[in-house]
Amino acid sequence: MAKWLVTGGAGFIGSHIAETLVKMGEKVRILDNFFSGSMESLSGFENKVDLVRGDIRDAKDVAKAMRGVDYCLHQAALRSVSRSMSYPEETNDVNVGGILACLLGAARAKVKRFVFASSSSVYGDSLRFPQKVQDFPAPISPYAVSKLTGEFYCKMFTKSFGLSTVSLRYFNVFGPRQDPKSKYAVVVPRFIISALQGAPLKVHWDGLQSRDFTFVSDIVRCNILAAQAPNPKNGVYNVGCGSTASLLTMIKLLESFAGKKLTKEFVPKREGDVRKT
Repeated sequence: MAKWLVTGGAGFIGSHIAETLVKMGEKVRILDNFFSGSMESLSGFENKVDLVRGDIRDAKDVAKAMRGVDYCLHQAALRSVSRSMSYPEETNDVNVGGILACLLGAARAKVKRFVFASSSSVYGDSLRFPQKVQDFPAPISPYAVSKLTGEFYCKMFTKSFGLSTVSLRYFNVFGPRQDPKSKYAVVVPRFIISALQGAPLKVHWDGLQSRDFTFVSDIVRCNILAAQAPNPKNGVYNVGCGSTASLLTMIKLLESFAGKKLTKEFVPKREGDVRKT
């Protein structure tokens, strides 16, 4: 039985990882400041995890959370490309300052493996498909820059400090527990809620932009595999399904589920948005 630390473990992806590890019979600790996470996400297994309320930028909080840990799955971050365009300094402070503090804490605690939640946004508005880890990154948002910086920090800590790291570039994750109420909510839950309420589906741009939508359970499985892999040679991996679907295609699927036509409201393109992943 190993001890796992999930930073941001009360959030959307982190809570799914923590719950799966608990079901596997592992020891699980969560570090979360509950800026976007919630106790509701831990419902049903909150008493089976060691919860540390703290900030990933605070060395004392991180040291406390890292104590005795075998594997750290670093999910905590300020998410959303569009949000980062409005708050670039805050995005950099939390995402870059946070991963540096956590890598330092993991190295000092002699953690066996540090797995970092990166993002497909590092590719920017790529014209090469499918995107491959060998492609030159070209981020076009502060969020993407913060994730790419985190990858470089991971590589540096592996080479210079002997901390084994893996970075996983997530492609548009969706699933239960995503918050549809936020101004920066991702499109899948927001479209579903609008469809259920009979409200117009707000489509940014022309709806032809497409994404590799990846279900959260696949993200969970890849995190655990990345932590336990005996020799992750590349250090950086894409995590997606290998296919792409446009927003208009998603709306057609929702219409088939709802059994009716759904009203669409087209609005301007979001800053930092890309055409295809």
